[in-house]
Amino acid sequence: MNRRVFVLAALALGGCATAPRTVVGAGGAALAELETLQGARAGREALTIRVASRGCTGKADFAFHVERKGGAVTLAFGRRRLDPCRSLAGGTTELSFTWAELGVPPGARVVLLNPLAGG
Repeated sequence: MNRRVFVLAALALGGCATAPRTVVGAGGAALAELETLQGARAGREALTIRVASRGCTGKADFAFHVERKGGAVTLAFGRRRLDPCRSLAGGTTELSFTWAELGVPPGARVVLLNPLAGG
């Protein structure tokens, strides 16, 4: 095998070595990809996230993962099920999760790992 073919093969296979990080959520549900959020708001009693919806998205459609290391709390949301509605109008919905539901003490400093949609 000549050097050029070896380098091309190595580059092609190197791209296959990367995969989305799998996070295991509440109840053992695997989150292959983190949900892109349209917005997030931390309140005194709850965290409210805004997500894309075709009309049937609910809290049961999401799993979350909380990790505590030292004084930091990281939080990630992933979709368990796709929205089955067939509404032509793309929209968003807000879902609120209490700090108690998330297992996060009120007032804790939280880092949200989900990407945010621009615009």
